Amino acid sequence: MIVLSEESQRTSGKDAQNMNITAGKAVAESVRTTLGPKGMDKMLVDSGGSVVVTNDGVTILKEMDIDHPAANMIVEVSETQEEEVGDGTTSAVVVAGELLDQAEELLD
Repeated sequence: MIVLSEESQRTSGKDAQNMNITAGKAVAESVRTTLGPKGMDKMLVDSGGSVVVTNDGVTILKEMDIDHPAANMIVEVSETQEEEVGDGTTSAVVVAGELLDQAEELLD
């Protein structure tokens, strides 16, 4: 059983689809700039208050406070990639974000 806070809103249909796609794409966009030979590092403040500089997708996503269920699924893609392969976390998230982008175009 899932208990939601009173501030939670329930949406359905096209609105829910669009919100889920937007949330997933936002997560993918947050790590997209770390990919490739010209990838940039991100400076984060971790939960302990220490400053962390990294370009590792799974590290960045673990430090983000994400509440949206669809966005959390994208984070889980990254974590699963890390567990199963040990690398390619950012690429997996960017591919998932691009798939969502293509799905959005097909739904419109």
